[in-house]
Amino acid sequence: MAEPARQIDLIDARPAFTQADADTLNARFEGVDTLTMLKTVFAEKLAGNVAVVSSFGTESAVLLDLVAKADRNVPVIFVDTLKMFAETLNYRDTLIRKFGFTDSRTVAPIADVIAKKDETGLRWSYDPDGCCEIRKVEPMKRAKDGLDAWISGRKAFQSVTRQNLPRFEVEDGRLKLNPLGDWTKSDLETYFDRENLPRHPLEAQGYLSIGCEPCTSKVAPGEDPRAGRWRGWDKVECGIHSPVSAIPLPGGDPDDPANQPVF
Repeated sequence: MAEPARQIDLIDARPAFTQADADTLNARFEGVDTLTMLKTVFAEKLAGNVAVVSSFGTESAVLLDLVAKADRNVPVIFVDTLKMFAETLNYRDTLIRKFGFTDSRTVAPIADVIAKKDETGLRWSYDPDGCCEIRKVEPMKRAKDGLDAWISGRKAFQSVTRQNLPRFEVEDGRLKLNPLGDWTKSDLETYFDRENLPRHPLEAQGYLSIGCEPCTSKVAPGEDPRAGRWRGWDKVECGIHSPVSAIPLPGGDPDDPANQPVF
């Protein structure tokens, strides 16, 4: 029988979660519906000081609605790269108001860094990795200071780089929660309709995965939902997500490439 996940004393210094902690939580909540899982994690402080990170993209409303139903006091963090669509900023404000979150935080790039490393504002056009680093990765790192855990909206179906996505994983000693990791596109659509959630205004125009305006394009029918991100570049992630810890398929060969971490 798995040992119960340890609770976190928020008075103490931030503890380092281990893979064993993530394994215990994955085993405990296997088969448990997402809302019940979130309510339990928050009520029992299983993740310590936790916040949800949202891009306020086309699918973000589902996770935010679930988190709000579980605990509206959980902080919501948004990284404003200063290259966002105006529609995304408006959508953020709409969802925060609708779900009644009490702690909405926005983090932005450091002005001096932008002045030195992206004076023209065009770094995205010749060095998208470097642009993401100064506009998203570094601000996200600051936003996570003081957190024991954070909640991500990643789903396994979004891209081949997100296959075998566990509900709980460990990244740099922090617990990382992927509550919608095993949800399908159909699951999301059903939830949107049932809860009558507002849609991102750009979705109807063919933007299925929305990031910064210069690096986001429309997705053609049949394309990977994230095909519109960094189109023309050998790049599929902004850098805030580390490689996924693989979940071996039941009865599968651990040496099979299909059961290995995706990098």
